[in-house]
Amino acid sequence: MCCSLAASGYNVILIVADGKGDDFVNGVKVVDVGASKSRLDRIIRAPRRVLTAAKSAKAKLFHLHDPELLPLVWELRRFGIVIFDSHEDVPKQMLGKPYLNPFSLKALAMMMTVFEGAVCRWLDAVITATPAIRDKFARLSGRVIDINNYPLEHELASIDRQKTTSLEICYVGAIAEIRGVVELCEAMGSVKAPVRLNLIGDLRDDSDLFRALSRTAGWGRVRPMGYLGRSEVREVLGRSFAGIVTFHPLPNHIDAQPNKMFEYMSAGVPVIASDFPLWREIIAGAGCGVLVDPTDPSAIAAAIDRLAADPELVAQMGLAGRRAVKIRYNWASEERKLLAFYDQLLHVA
Repeated sequence: MCCSLAASGYNVILIVADGKGDDFVNGVKVVDVGASKSRLDRIIRAPRRVLTAAKSAKAKLFHLHDPELLPLVWELRRFGIVIFDSHEDVPKQMLGKPYLNPFSLKALAMMMTVFEGAVCRWLDAVITATPAIRDKFARLSGRVIDINNYPLEHELASIDRQKTTSLEICYVGAIAEIRGVVELCEAMGSVKAPVRLNLIGDLRDDSDLFRALSRTAGWGRVRPMGYLGRSEVREVLGRSFAGIVTFHPLPNHIDAQPNKMFEYMSAGVPVIASDFPLWREIIAGAGCGVLVDPTDPSAIAAAIDRLAADPELVAQMGLAGRRAVKIRYNWASEERKLLAFYDQLLHVA
């Protein structure tokens, strides 16, 4: 979004709290307000630092991307237009938090629902990452649009893909139990073909999750690769005959549209995905992958073996995914919506 807006002539300032310092990237000025030392600091103190930086920017439009920044809406409205960009259905996301008991989860989710309804009356607009979240906010705000997080069409496509594909599969993204990585690593112990899983994402070797994964039957066939840059991810995708996105069936996952799913498709890599209704519509509709029960390691293993044994099917599904991204699931189409929406908001203002 920032790069698209900057390329279209907007003066874009991205305010972050990662502790990596200020920068200037692709026409976007990055202002760092300092990393948070704890979850409590991120929720309570970081928003105040962000507010100070936002006021100093003297902007005409403020585009908020994190729910913890919503309390800033009332003050920022004094200075310009305020948009909230909802990447997740936050109340549903709360219901999947593993570190709170069910009663607390329901209470917090209900409080967040009430808060969203109250703050929406003061927002100038809401942007959402999926149509499902758009439909929820359409009941709360008069100006809502979905700008889907689709990939750049050619960014991850490997020119030599058909020459380099080997018996490798990959998982790319945040590594978490609710994203199905335990079942995936367990499944690798039942895969009959000599397949290796490349696990791309941050995974500390002193974490409870790492210890849980290292005890799975298939861990010996898993290669943890840590965080990789985009060019390195493209290289791994170029060697892979499948990309994995087997999220658990939690409330916030059912209607989600994981960016990695579309990135696999854009790279011409067949997708092994959770069999959710929306995902079935995307994957089966495009003919670009296999759907499985994400909680069943044997089903995941069978899907891996099916693709490992059929290079022709892999090629067909890969081309189908590329075609779907070219026609529909690409950033260029979403960029046009974003720019038109900004123009409309600023013109009305």
